[in-house]
Amino acid sequence: MSIKPLAGLALIALGAAALAWPELSYTKQTHDAKLGPLEFTVKEKDTVRLPVWLGLAAIAGGTVLVWKRKA
Repeated sequence: MSIKPLAGLALIALGAAALAWPELSYTKQTHDAKLGPLEFTVKEKDTVRLPVWLGLAAIAGGTVLVWKRKA
């Protein structure tokens, strides 16, 4: 099996995941301070929204790669 169909299947899976979970949340550490024996850390929670068209485009591109045999 060549690499194109495998890449196509991966794109289809990623596109379906983007449609199923359109929001990704992550926590990033922004500030770190030490004052003697005390340590302070500030963590910010951020959310990234994935547009619907991105998931649909990934599925369409993956489908083209899977169906396209030899060029």
